[in-house]
Amino acid sequence: MSLIISPPLSKILTELARKQGISVDLFLAKIAEKDLDPNTRIKMYLEIFERLLKEVEEYERKGDLIQASEKYWEAICALLNIIGEIKGMPHYRHSDYWEIIEEIISETRDRDIARFFSVAERLHANFYHNFIRKENFHIYSSDVKALIKKLKNYIKSKGIQI
Repeated sequence: MSLIISPPLSKILTELARKQGISVDLFLAKIAEKDLDPNTRIKMYLEIFERLLKEVEEYERKGDLIQASEKYWEAICALLNIIGEIKGMPHYRHSDYWEIIEEIISETRDRDIARFFSVAERLHANFYHNFIRKENFHIYSSDVKALIKKLKNYIKSKGIQI
C-alpha cells in the first residue's frame, strides 16, 4: 500500500522528521502509536525494521551508500523503538535513543554497544555530508550489523520474537 500526500504536507512532515533525525515513516509511526496497544506498536516497529533492512541491501547492491547509510540508521532506530516500548522508555528523539543505549549498556555491561551506536550515528551523518569513502563503507556497516545483532538478541532476551 502506498499513500499520496500533498506536496505542502509532505514538505512539513519531511522537515519535522528530519529535525528528529528519523524517517518520515518512523515519524508517522510515532503519531500512530498513540492509538495502538504496546504489542501492536512493537509489531509495527518490527515490520518497519524488516523493510528497512531490505532497503539497505538494495541500496548497497546499487552502490548508493548515502541512502544505505540512512537506512542503517533508521533500522537501528526501529529496534530502539521496540526496546523503548518493552522498557517503557521514551523513544521520540535522538537523545532518547542514547538513553535507551545507556540503559542497555548498564544492564548488559557490553561496552561494544556504545561504540557500535556511535558508528551508526556516523552513518546517519554520512547521509547529510557524504564523507565516508566507498572503499571504507564496509568497515562502518559491519559494526552496525554487529549492533543490529546485539539489539535483536537483547529484544529476544525480553521474550519478543524477532
